[in-house]
Amino acid sequence: MSILQDIKNAVRSRSIHVSYVDVGSCNGCDIEVLACLAPRYDIEQYGIYVHNNPREADVLLVIGSVTPQWVDKLRDIWEKIPEPKVAVAIGNCPISGCVYNRRGSLTTPPAENYIPIAASVPGCPPRPTEILSAILSVAPLIFKDYEEKLQT
Repeated sequence: MSILQDIKNAVRSRSIHVSYVDVGSCNGCDIEVLACLAPRYDIEQYGIYVHNNPREADVLLVIGSVTPQWVDKLRDIWEKIPEPKVAVAIGNCPISGCVYNRRGSLTTPPAENYIPIAASVPGCPPRPTEILSAILSVAPLIFKDYEEKLQT
């Protein structure tokens, strides 16, 4: 690996761009993700920046139990994110459906049936520190030698 590639990997791993989508939840996890932006947790000190536009993101945070209206939209959002990209399931709902996964309900969990999920953060809702740890844990998966992978 070249010195230039080492520098690029180091810089990219400290500049993570996140977008999140709520595909049908009670907003508990949404509030915890927004708490990460507050001064107490301040995710920007770790180089994590939240965007509304998925075309600017490296990481997609999926919140909520997947409803039928969101299946195609979730795939479309996933396709809009440029490579390299990963998705993180936040909370029990995108992992298992949690309380919404009952016979006769209009949910179709888990989210990994529709897009590849690299990490999951269980909890109802998970703590902001756990969300932050999950985002930081997938950063090496995104940026490690990406340009060399393209050439092979």
